[in-house]
Amino acid sequence: MITTVREPAVAGHFYPRSPQALTQEVSQYTAQAGEKIAALACVVPHAGYMYSGHVAGAVYGRLQLPQRFVILCPNHTGYGRPLAVMTQGAWQTPLGQVQIDTQLGDALRRACPLLEEDELAHRAEHAIEVQLPFLQAAAPGFSFVPIAVGTARYEPLPALGEALASVLKEEPDKVMIISSSDMNHYEPDDITRIKDRKAIDKILALDPRGLYDTVMEESISMCGFGPTVAMLTAARLLGARAAEVIKYATSADVSGDRSAVVGYAGIVIQ
Repeated sequence: MITTVREPAVAGHFYPRSPQALTQEVSQYTAQAGEKIAALACVVPHAGYMYSGHVAGAVYGRLQLPQRFVILCPNHTGYGRPLAVMTQGAWQTPLGQVQIDTQLGDALRRACPLLEEDELAHRAEHAIEVQLPFLQAAAPGFSFVPIAVGTARYEPLPALGEALASVLKEEPDKVMIISSSDMNHYEPDDITRIKDRKAIDKILALDPRGLYDTVMEESISMCGFGPTVAMLTAARLLGARAAEVIKYATSADVSGDRSAVVGYAGIVIQ
């Protein structure tokens, strides 16, 4: 039996290390009013909770969450394979262990030969890790497949999305796709909001190719554009018809510094 446990890389830095403090903080961020949404997929940010937790929490607080997830993220570290998946073991957070969905991971590898088993790409990558406490609080006992996207080439992205759709269509249980992404980075607040609006409009239009082209042509430093292109491709094939912005903010809304900000968008795909 595989007993690989991926230890937390950013506990005590991006979010509290104390289980009690973490539970309290997640609860505060997810205490949203409003009718629950049954979604196929979502986009959520992955900065430190101080900056983007309120945006991610607004999404998780509105969703009807299943017990199985595929979580896509960018590869910030540069380590590992271009499309890196873990199909065995568990991830540790201060709230306990989360099991990887081996059956689902194996099916995805068979459907997408570009996916490679690679623990290294995930070892120090924060973008999936910061999602797990939200899911542990709202969907206890869930399992997931982590995929890190470390390529900026277009062709592998719809290929991954098509494989995701083909596998999820055959699953008897609902599986939600989560794209972990921040938006534009380190430009003035007014410029970031303009750039982010252009990218968000393509997401709302369910237009994966349009998102890719807009990010490239407009020099939008959206770190998770690759995961989001793959997610949108899959969502469309799974029957997505609409998208909605649940919350948008920039780091300036917390820090007050508008000279160099990061944008955060929380979007659900139905």
